[in-house]
Amino acid sequence: MSLKHRQENGIDVVTLPQRLVMANAGDARAQLKEIIQSGSGRVVVNLAETSFMDSSGLAVVVAGLQTARKLDGDLYLAQMSDSIRALFELTRLHTVFQIFDDETAAVRAFG
Repeated sequence: MSLKHRQENGIDVVTLPQRLVMANAGDARAQLKEIIQSGSGRVVVNLAETSFMDSSGLAVVVAGLQTARKLDGDLYLAQMSDSIRALFELTRLHTVFQIFDDETAAVRAFG
């Protein structure tokens, strides 16, 4: 599994896979950490393609946030489905992350 990654205006934009579960979470965590550490520390994680995430997937995103903030950056989330949003609300993580309806708004928020 390989995360989709590109840069837009100095911001790393990462698209997570359709399913982010225990089976692929280790690879995803390592790739996300590498992307963040080799970039500016400013990251938008696009969840448009992600239809299912378990607690291991949540841990990947939280670890990415921690890595970005250690570099004085941040990690914003964009385009999450209703079911993924419900998971973030259930775990109260929606209070920790900045969540945007679309990727463009998330990139612009780094201003």
